[in-house]
Amino acid sequence: MNAEQHEPVVQIDTTTPHSARVWNYWLGGKDNYPVDQALGARLAEMLPQIIDIARASRQFQARAVRYLAQEMGVRQFLDLGTGLPTANSTHEVAQDAAPEARIVYVDNDPIVLAHARALLVSRPEGATNYVHADLTDAETVLREAAKTLDLTKPVALMLLSTLGHVADDAAAAALLRSYLDAFPPGSCLILCDTIETPETRAGSDEYAEGGALPYISRPSAVVRSFSDGLDLVEPGFGSITLWRPDEPVTGEPVEQWGFVGVKR
Repeated sequence: MNAEQHEPVVQIDTTTPHSARVWNYWLGGKDNYPVDQALGARLAEMLPQIIDIARASRQFQARAVRYLAQEMGVRQFLDLGTGLPTANSTHEVAQDAAPEARIVYVDNDPIVLAHARALLVSRPEGATNYVHADLTDAETVLREAAKTLDLTKPVALMLLSTLGHVADDAAAAALLRSYLDAFPPGSCLILCDTIETPETRAGSDEYAEGGALPYISRPSAVVRSFSDGLDLVEPGFGSITLWRPDEPVTGEPVEQWGFVGVKR
């Protein structure tokens, strides 16, 4: 954490499910509680693909970060809605490709704050930092991120399975614009979210009724519209399973669609 920030007191509510912990449960992690496990199990029963979605999202994140660092020379990453540390976190992938890469993680979940030190391990040539803030407070996030990142140079903005927490489409688009407008041409957006189907819509309803912060699925055209004004990296917009896979794809692509776009 940035030394100039006052460290908040970590108070973890174990009586209400939380998205970061439920996601951790789907990924097979141990940083979750019975209340998270119960909701996660109900969702997995309703929407069996949810575990594949969680894993595909992490894999897409690693492939996209690696591509931007290796092929496009991006050296700065702003990861919004970081979640709990896992293998192949953004700083690990980025600094494997470019040791001088600089990464800022952002989340407002106390349990992520409690594990933030695991996100601060950095190659000596680069830097990592953690900002404990709500991603919808772009002004605060950008001010704190600027203590680690040079916002006059390209930045890769990352929202992986996160923007569904902003329920209003116009507000979600405006939030993206508030970040992208702060970055120069050559900056990038890595984004994916759940596409609306009868099954994913029912899953979203069950998730909200379970007490967690609501997460909505959206029609593919709406998610695609979040790339307006950006040049999409091939293969463009579609299931993240099909975005530059490391191995031949077997099975059905997940209903989690996304893209990598570059600011003109």
